[in-house]
Amino acid sequence: MNRLPGRCATILPLLALLLCGFRTTQTPTHRLSIPVIATAAPAYDALAALRGGERFPRGAQLLLIENGGAALLVHGFAASADASVSFDAQRVLFAGKKTAGDAWAIWELTLSDHSVRKVIGGAQDMVRPIYLPGDRLVYGRRTQKGFQLESASLDGSGPLPLSYAPGSALPDDVLSDGRILFESMFPLGEGNTPEMFLVYSDGSGVESYRCDHGEARWGGRQLASGDVVFTHGPRLARFTSPSAHEVNVAAPRAEYAGAIEALESGDWLLSARQSSKTAYALEQWTPGAAELRAFYSRAGENLVEPALLAPRQRPNKHPSALHQWTYGNLLAIDARESRLGDLNKLPARVQMETLDENGKPVVLGTAPVAGDGSFFVAAPGDRPIRFALLDAGGAAVRRQRGWFWIRSGEQRVCVGCHTGPERSFENRVPAVLLITTTPADLTGAGMRGPFEEPTR
Repeated sequence: MNRLPGRCATILPLLALLLCGFRTTQTPTHRLSIPVIATAAPAYDALAALRGGERFPRGAQLLLIENGGAALLVHGFAASADASVSFDAQRVLFAGKKTAGDAWAIWELTLSDHSVRKVIGGAQDMVRPIYLPGDRLVYGRRTQKGFQLESASLDGSGPLPLSYAPGSALPDDVLSDGRILFESMFPLGEGNTPEMFLVYSDGSGVESYRCDHGEARWGGRQLASGDVVFTHGPRLARFTSPSAHEVNVAAPRAEYAGAIEALESGDWLLSARQSSKTAYALEQWTPGAAELRAFYSRAGENLVEPALLAPRQRPNKHPSALHQWTYGNLLAIDARESRLGDLNKLPARVQMETLDENGKPVVLGTAPVAGDGSFFVAAPGDRPIRFALLDAGGAAVRRQRGWFWIRSGEQRVCVGCHTGPERSFENRVPAVLLITTTPADLTGAGMRGPFEEPTR
């Protein structure tokens, strides 16, 4: 999401009156005119949640850092973390535990009266809340298959699952165009390498942010320029619109936790440490400079997830176009095209797989591939799916490595098989649509919609 610090003169006096707490010894601080919220934790594992674990095994507390000191942001909680500031900077969402034995739940702090209310919670952990436009939020809910993306209204009603693949998925940011930036493992649903993906706020349109997969990356945040900056751990990199590949950020040598905030001055506020034997501290960096400048640290605690307490630009609200169907339609323009290398031979058929109740892959069926490489199929909605391309003898010539999903009622077009978001469609009518405009039924149960009868 765009991080555009704004005026907060009306916020500072209010916070001075409302917030109390002990002051601690810290390193020399480069003071900002804008307060900063950060999570302080004795132990921190940035990638633990992607493995289904706990990022803060010894607890955590949110701090408000201003004027060179820090105070607790919320009181009466055994643990608090994951601050997300509202677009007008009047409220703060956070994950919290009232008692140590509680599951993580989502709470909201109103700064005008320092009141705290529970947004949503239960027996399962709910973490990493982020404001969405339209008075909703996105967060990660713990399930039997790991953390899954979910959204809900700010009053806690209407929870909507957004991810449907095996493994964990956690939100990192909401981009200016309304899409949710999230981290999961690559290949999606089966891999072991942290990677970043995109999905719309109704769960549709899931895709890799970039397809130059390789080194682990996580902790992405969007800058005002539209670039997304993230961490590999020992170094930083960014996605920028003109490039189909990531671009290295020439930052000083350190271990970076991710979740970078851009300041109005152009400096970056980030969490870094010199080695795995030291704690993360908040550092200020001028892009291009040879050194980090100490911003704030606390002895024996990691300071991570900085968030500016300032107004920021509201992202666009995504207008959902899902139909009231139990399936989704998928149109591939040319299945031969792929970032892995285009196929020289035309596949004869496309095969669709899903996972059964025991997590085992099962084949739902096959459909013909037209002479130009196009195919048009209906897939089961809200379930993990993947494709394999078959030759005339039924042997696989290419298989999808991980899983993805299509929302019920979604209609989606792709260039080919994992071609990357930078590839555009050719301006022609796919041959499969000249044969039929009815998708081949690969749902495994027959298509149903508001005007359809079962096909079998």
